[in-house]
Amino acid sequence: MEIRNVAIIAHVDHGKTTLVDSLLRQSKTKLNKEVADITCIMDSNELERERGITIFSKNASVVWRGVKINIIDTPGHADFGGEVERVLKMAEGSLLLIDAQEGPMPQTSFVLKKALELKHKIIVVINKIDKPNANASEALNKTFDLFIDLGADEKTANFPIVYASSKFGKAGLSPDLKQMKDVSPLFDEIVKYIPQPGGEVNLPLQMLVTSINWDNYKGRIARGRIY
Repeated sequence: MEIRNVAIIAHVDHGKTTLVDSLLRQSKTKLNKEVADITCIMDSNELERERGITIFSKNASVVWRGVKINIIDTPGHADFGGEVERVLKMAEGSLLLIDAQEGPMPQTSFVLKKALELKHKIIVVINKIDKPNANASEALNKTFDLFIDLGADEKTANFPIVYASSKFGKAGLSPDLKQMKDVSPLFDEIVKYIPQPGGEVNLPLQMLVTSINWDNYKGRIARGRIY
């Protein structure tokens, strides 16, 4: 089975976790009732739910048209930038979410710079196009300028663009919300644009552990990337 590893990066409150929830629900990933009833599946920590922000990076896997997509949700708040930088090494590509009303913000520049340093393939997602004052074209122009300011070459700056409303669980290749049906165009872009991970199957196992958590049933769980 082919694999894609993709991180979702953005400024705080630009809709990362809500979009991941839409991807999980619409991919027909089996969710138990307890999880399915949660508003934000990925923000499972009590402190995260209380504050309404993502603090710890988390990953989830979905299968889309025969391809396994590992999605890594990252914190958007500047206080947790070290967490973002660490887990970006687990992926070959990133979804860069931009609020269609606010455009790129300070943390956008930080996370994009880190992704560019790691040579990530980047898909730009102009999110929250359902906002009353959304201006997708202006947000896109500012995003392009940010790529140039950060030293992206011409090939990198020629990024794929997906427009989305994480609130309604819809995405498309044009900013017309009425024409959107679901998030399948975003899945298709991930499969098409993000490269498969490399690795030498005949060499000894190497794993970069990025987080260690505790599960009441399984005990200590290490998450990371296998090389």
